[in-house]
Amino acid sequence: MAAIGNRGTVTEASGFDPEADVQKLREAMKGVGTDEAAVIDVLAHRTIAQRQRIKEAFKQAVGKDLAGELNTELSGNFRSVVLGLLMLAPVYDAYELRNAMKGAGTEEACLIDILASRTNDEIKAICAFYKKEYGNLEKDVCGDTSGMFQRVLVSLLTAGRDEGDKVDEALAAQDAKEIYEAGEARWGTDEVKFLTVLCVRNRNHLLRVFEEYKKISGREIEDSIKREMSGCLEDAFLAIVKCMRSKPAFFAERLYKSMKGLGTTDSILIRIMVSRAEIDMLDIKAEFLKMYGKTLHSFIKGDTSGDYRKILLELCGGE
Repeated sequence: MAAIGNRGTVTEASGFDPEADVQKLREAMKGVGTDEAAVIDVLAHRTIAQRQRIKEAFKQAVGKDLAGELNTELSGNFRSVVLGLLMLAPVYDAYELRNAMKGAGTEEACLIDILASRTNDEIKAICAFYKKEYGNLEKDVCGDTSGMFQRVLVSLLTAGRDEGDKVDEALAAQDAKEIYEAGEARWGTDEVKFLTVLCVRNRNHLLRVFEEYKKISGREIEDSIKREMSGCLEDAFLAIVKCMRSKPAFFAERLYKSMKGLGTTDSILIRIMVSRAEIDMLDIKAEFLKMYGKTLHSFIKGDTSGDYRKILLELCGGE
């Protein structure tokens, strides 16, 4: 029943009793209206594995699906968070990817956020569940995207990145030189070179490539990507580079951008808070404070309201 990571704010509840939790949830949904505080109290303080046990116990006791019941009882962003919490991690990612592509328009940010940050095993699990539930993920991505952006996503979907930690010094220098020659050093950009290096090499190797790149070009690789590319392709390559440098910093920046200025991009805020709560939320919070001089907690508090705010703050953990 343990958490899927060890740097999360959501950890295994001790003395866990699924039947008692089911009783609390049934009470919370009895009669007119819902006792949202009770729902938050139970679901925001259990791991994903424990929530699966609660779902089973609920179905056993009531003969109904817990997610289905909560779907009817709740509404808005609060409902989105609660339903997300009830899903296994790859199931939630697959569901988010599906929602990002169905209907008119595509939420490219969702495709980038998920595919650039997940490990090979995570991507394989997402693809397998997507297939079972919705069809072929690669086919859907290809139907909804185009050009070099599509090729980057397809490459990430193969889940073939080297996940070792060996750095080939000679190759790192060559990779840096080839990226430089494919971009800054010529008219027009040969994006395939960027793809081959950024989507295939392991993390330690890439960090070395980024150092070499700075030596050759005099600027960070992120700056070159911004100069050389635009739109979704730029966003995808930047996300890959940032995730290689530090996933918590990547997510901290995504959270900041989802809340700063007018309005809130709730889809991004919800997706990150739900999907990272038991993996690395402690590190994301530390990075957020370091990068922006304010706590993630204070940002969420100032940008959201009602039960939606309450459940997000529980997932965020204290200041």
